[in-house]
Amino acid sequence: MAEFNGTIGITKEDSISSYKSEKSLSNRPNIMYIVLDDVGFAQLGCYGSTIHTPNIDKLAEGGLRYNNFHTTAICSATRASLLTGANHHSAGVSTVVDTLDGSFPNQTGYMNPSYATTAEVLKTFGYTNFAVGKWHLTPFNEATDAGPFQNWPLGKGFDRFYGFMEGYTDQYTPNLVKDNERIRAPKTPEEGYHLSEDLAEQAIRLVNRQHMVYPDNPFFLYFALGAGHAPHQAPKEYIDHYKGAFDAGWDEIREQWFANQKRLGIVPENTVLNPRNEFVKPWNELTDDEKKVYARYMEVYAGFLEHADAQIGKVVDYLKEIGEFENTVIVLLSDNGASAEGGKNGRVNQEKSLNLLEETNNVELTLKHLEELGSSAYSNPHYPVGWANAGNTPFQWYKSWVHSGGVKDPLIVSYPKGIHAKGEIRNQYLHVIDIAPTILDILGVDKPDHIKGIAQKPYHGASFAGTFDDAEAPDVRHIQYYEQTGNRGIWKDGWKAITNHIYDKDYINETWELYHVAEDFSESENVAEQYPDKLKELIALWYVQAGKYGVLPLGDGPYLTQKPEELLNVVKENKFYIEPQKFSYRGVLHPLDITTKTMFNRRNHKITVQIAHEPNQEGILYAAGNRFGGYVLFIQENRLKYAYNYHREQVFQVTSSDPLPEGNVTVQVQFRLTDKGTAVAELWVNGISQGKTEITGFIFMMETHAYLKDGGTSPIIDDYKLPFEYPSPLLKVEIEAAGFWADKKELEEQFFRID
Repeated sequence: MAEFNGTIGITKEDSISSYKSEKSLSNRPNIMYIVLDDVGFAQLGCYGSTIHTPNIDKLAEGGLRYNNFHTTAICSATRASLLTGANHHSAGVSTVVDTLDGSFPNQTGYMNPSYATTAEVLKTFGYTNFAVGKWHLTPFNEATDAGPFQNWPLGKGFDRFYGFMEGYTDQYTPNLVKDNERIRAPKTPEEGYHLSEDLAEQAIRLVNRQHMVYPDNPFFLYFALGAGHAPHQAPKEYIDHYKGAFDAGWDEIREQWFANQKRLGIVPENTVLNPRNEFVKPWNELTDDEKKVYARYMEVYAGFLEHADAQIGKVVDYLKEIGEFENTVIVLLSDNGASAEGGKNGRVNQEKSLNLLEETNNVELTLKHLEELGSSAYSNPHYPVGWANAGNTPFQWYKSWVHSGGVKDPLIVSYPKGIHAKGEIRNQYLHVIDIAPTILDILGVDKPDHIKGIAQKPYHGASFAGTFDDAEAPDVRHIQYYEQTGNRGIWKDGWKAITNHIYDKDYINETWELYHVAEDFSESENVAEQYPDKLKELIALWYVQAGKYGVLPLGDGPYLTQKPEELLNVVKENKFYIEPQKFSYRGVLHPLDITTKTMFNRRNHKITVQIAHEPNQEGILYAAGNRFGGYVLFIQENRLKYAYNYHREQVFQVTSSDPLPEGNVTVQVQFRLTDKGTAVAELWVNGISQGKTEITGFIFMMETHAYLKDGGTSPIIDDYKLPFEYPSPLLKVEIEAAGFWADKKELEEQFFRID
């Protein structure tokens, strides 16, 4: 509420109110952000693709497409800038929140409250705010059932939230959150559940409730689908719609899409298609089996994206049904370019990419499950890097690179009531930080000086509302830096300097490239040798901008790599100490999400649980992971059991030799590394060993949570079905993990299994 500057008397007749509304709520437009994930510049139909996106294309036909829009090259950082209007380092989210540890101001892993979110700003002007879908803006150690919740959506200005907290989730068995509480999906995969459909239904439900009660009040809907981030999963009819569509291969598809881009005017007529990226194999050199498998991977992705488009259509159609579409500003974007995380061969189980592992006999494995690819039955797929190269046509490189393949992305703006131009293309330079100030410009309001008692810093971006009806409007800014996982770049008035960082190499002496992007749209000609003074100028300017916006210090992290295959060999640091950890839970414990911090996959640890057992009771005591990798301690057929699922390739199991006694029982699993590079998992009941098993393949990380008494969203193994909650109280749970020193060589030799 605004500051009161009136007078207060004994009665209202003696008093004067100072509260005035600049505009009535009913005159203000609704705001809707549609955020796609890992969708490259060329992957929407209206940007040249042969993937069917009719609903997105309709938004473009009735609004504007921007062909010179830029992001931060990775998801969390782009989303932080989108919501705050601040450069991502200043906002505290230099890269994905999963890897940030709070060591420096740009690595807090949550949005700096001095840059309030658009939801927090709009709330001061009477908006109701809904977030539906992917969040990925809360540090993992805060994304637990116990919070803290100040960096969850409801703590950042949203009134309601329905979606998932992590960077991705399984589309059939998602890690769902409603407001501040984890929930199960309303249906099972067998009942036809898919997350994209659920998110659309929930978005409609939330807007419907608002509209029924307060039809004249505006809303802000942040609608962030999981598509097209891996796992690529969609109903089979959508996937089969593309059978044979990509048999020509990524080289020919790139040419087709490039021709479409020129025909549509998405790229200038003089644009050059960059050569196939290094390490992408020519399609005509692949075997027949490779072609069959790789084409199917792309069919799955295309089906996933078309299915997501259908859900966007449902929400937009609902806005039309209630008469709100004309008065809704819809901003649709992707958070970064297409992803190379599928590696050269693609992955049936993309969880392995997080573990820096290649799948053994990938083509052979995938052929066995070709028709199941993308279904709820088996796969967790990601397409090969060649399709990412096509998805970023006509540019070089991918997500996390600051070449255009990583940072130049689709942007569509639809606002029938406020934009008279229809179906036109705009080529002004824009960055994701420009969206927030544009929204306030449309509303005709200024960002408040204070929000929640915190002094606000100005937006780093600038409004581009002047481009809506003026195709010749000038660029709203003249300088923009880039930094993502060590890759650096800077744009200034049509020139762009770029350097790719190679893991564990000296930052200072790395080679920079120079492109005159005002004339060379696709960054096809490196002119560093022709214009050395311009290059020196831009490099120096990068450091000025880095100091201004809190980019420094630079430092290697787990995603720093120049080449896709180097993902196999990256570790966070050459040497580090992993601290010991201990967690203790007492009392009557209900199902509880206890976050990834309790996942001790590659170090000595033990899990001890005290229960009041009855002979016929079964259920999970502790689970971490999902059907594509994890481990679980449970009771079944009156025996204690432990299973370790190594990426669905092998399951290591042990069952207690004796049945469990009745009454108070202490059960335990001990996980001990051996000098052979393996591990032993041993079961104990009341201090007596009950059996052991050797584990020869390790999971390094899982982007899922751990659970007490609950199997989470998906069973770790096929021996039980969810819900499989142990019925009696867990009287006490202790989780202990030893600390240890490790260096790069030791990790590679002892822990990393490169298949």
